[in-house]
Amino acid sequence: MVVSTFTDMDTFPNNLPPGGDSGLTDSQSEFQKMLIDERLRCEHHKANYQTLKAEHTRLQNEYVKSQNELKHLLNEKQIHQEKLQLLLQELREELVEKTKDLEEMKLQILTPQKLELLRAQIQQELETPMRERFRTLDEEVEKYRAVYNKLRYEHTFLKSEFEHQKEEFARILEEEKIKYQSEIARLEEDKEELRNQLLNVDLTRDSKRVEQLTREKVCLCQKLKGLEAEVAELRAEKENSGTQVENVQRIQVRQLAEMQATVRSLEAEKQSAKLRAEHLEKELQSSNEQNTCLINKLHKAEREINTLSSKVKELKHSNKLEITDIKLEAARAKSELEKEKNKIQSDLDGLQSDNEILKAAVEHHKVLLVEKDRELIRKVQAAKEEGYQKLVVLQDEKLELENKLADLEKMKVEHDVWRQSEKDQYEEKLRASQMAEEITRKELQSIRLKLQQQIVTIENAEKEKNENSDLRQQMSSLQIQVTSLAQSENDLLNSNQMLKEMVERLKQECRNFRSQAEKAQLEAEK
Repeated sequence: MVVSTFTDMDTFPNNLPPGGDSGLTDSQSEFQKMLIDERLRCEHHKANYQTLKAEHTRLQNEYVKSQNELKHLLNEKQIHQEKLQLLLQELREELVEKTKDLEEMKLQILTPQKLELLRAQIQQELETPMRERFRTLDEEVEKYRAVYNKLRYEHTFLKSEFEHQKEEFARILEEEKIKYQSEIARLEEDKEELRNQLLNVDLTRDSKRVEQLTREKVCLCQKLKGLEAEVAELRAEKENSGTQVENVQRIQVRQLAEMQATVRSLEAEKQSAKLRAEHLEKELQSSNEQNTCLINKLHKAEREINTLSSKVKELKHSNKLEITDIKLEAARAKSELEKEKNKIQSDLDGLQSDNEILKAAVEHHKVLLVEKDRELIRKVQAAKEEGYQKLVVLQDEKLELENKLADLEKMKVEHDVWRQSEKDQYEEKLRASQMAEEITRKELQSIRLKLQQQIVTIENAEKEKNENSDLRQQMSSLQIQVTSLAQSENDLLNSNQMLKEMVERLKQECRNFRSQAEKAQLEAEK
């Protein structure tokens, strides 16, 4: 699309000297190569964007799949909890039956020494796993605290490094800006000097000045190539500085505004110079008419002079026809450039609308992700509270059993003398009670295993939460990549716009040089 604007320059008439025309074609070919490279880079960015979009949809599908699996696990957990409730009810019924049996076997209570040993054993069996779990939790907390401190130190270091690089880049850009401003001022002075030389032109030295102008044009083209190389280097530096794109974009916008202001001022100066040139042309035309009148009055009788004057009129008429043809061709080229500009603007509007649609979709997905995260947090919190309530219920039941054991101990102290007399008779019953105690110990062990299984399910739920947080981080990284691609597209559009403006300015300068050369040739012929 942009290459066609360069090829349109070939439609202008070729009235320049051979040296300047070759420099212009070389600059045109270099501009065409640069624009082709920019187009390939745009296509590459577009392909990357499509792949990232496909990856984004795939991650969304995986997230939905993980949500469905989480729901399935929650349903299984609920069924498991219902089974545990039924089992707990059965155990409670068995416990009631065992308490009845214990009340029937009041004479079979243990001695105080064995009772203390049994109590210590039960307490040790219950406390050791809890202490071990608390110890592991403390170790994990210390480990996470160390990792957090390390990450915080790395964050502060990277932040300071980023600030330093940012200041260095701003300083370099300021130096380059001052350099280019001085170069522009020098070129403006050269332009003013050339303009003054053209206004104060001497007809005896037109050919030499035309050659001098061509040489100066070649020098300006070489300077323009050097500036283009420096612009290419700056563009490469801009592409390498991905983290500082926003600051560079602001500086480019400000420079673009300054360049537009200078272009407006130059256009105003060009308009004033054009008006002065038209005024001088009118005066020259009036003086020519007066001269022809005087020549006709003085040499009215001479036929040869009449033939020469007729030839001069024919030449003027042909010159006017050529000027009208040039004007028509310039108007045609201007209309083609306007059409190309409108087409580029429509493409730019389409890209901006697509960018807005993508931003709205990303925001919508972000809101949905936040809502799903909140729902998952509520569910995990409810599961934790339910597990804690069950643990409290088991502890209450343990306290009830200990109270009952204490009551039995009191009854044993009260009836110790009476039991001592009947000890031999109930030794067999004591063995039976010991077996019953062994059975209750096994039942307590099974309850403890079930409690540990429930804790494992809670830990699995926490792991799933961590996996979901990882997925969220991946989503955020993809969003950052999408925004960086959008910024790179904007930078490419801005660079294309600057190149178009540079091409327009070069075309205008070429037209000015052509018109000046034509005027110099006409004056030399006169």
